[in-house]
Amino acid sequence: MIIRVVRMTFREDAIDDFLQIFDKSKEKIRAFEGCNHLQLLSDAHAPNVYSTYSIWNNEDGLNAYRDSDLFGQVWPETKRLFAASPVAHSYHQKIKLD
Repeated sequence: MIIRVVRMTFREDAIDDFLQIFDKSKEKIRAFEGCNHLQLLSDAHAPNVYSTYSIWNNEDGLNAYRDSDLFGQVWPETKRLFAASPVAHSYHQKIKLD
């Protein structure tokens, strides 16, 4: 399993545009083969900072999404709204917390 967190800082005037992009694409991303979870988080102290938190079966599934037409549509639309470069991290879950 791969947990992917992408932190994105948006221009103040672009937040509504980003939320519309996320809203129209979230179900398509969630339905992408290998995606088990997708969530949007907002920073508790910076209203123009959002992070996506997604869980993938494996790195191959994440990479297949990143190479897909869907990503090719969503990412360029999102990228033009940034105020700073995004920061992405991938994690493996080591301890199950059931």
